Amino acid sequence: MNNDILLDERIEVIAVFGSGNSPCRPVKFRRKSGREVVISEIGLGFPLPQGSRMIHVFDVTDGQADYRLEFDATTLTWKLVREADHSV
Repeated sequence: MNNDILLDERIEVIAVFGSGNSPCRPVKFRRKSGREVVISEIGLGFPLPQGSRMIHVFDVTDGQADYRLEFDATTLTWKLVREADHSV
């Protein structure tokens, strides 16, 4: 991700939970501003242990910008931690 903007923004996420190799897949999210972002593609997804907590990281795009989302499996909360615009 070039021209990254680092964030720590709590977001609302609609995700699909199923089975297989990727049992959780975010579909869209809403930012604090009310703007909704529909995810068109999921790139990398991986678990990231942080002490006794497990954070699930998702690199996603809506075709206009790239985003990094984090799901905290302990608190069951989502955060937007990074955004990068495609225009650069």
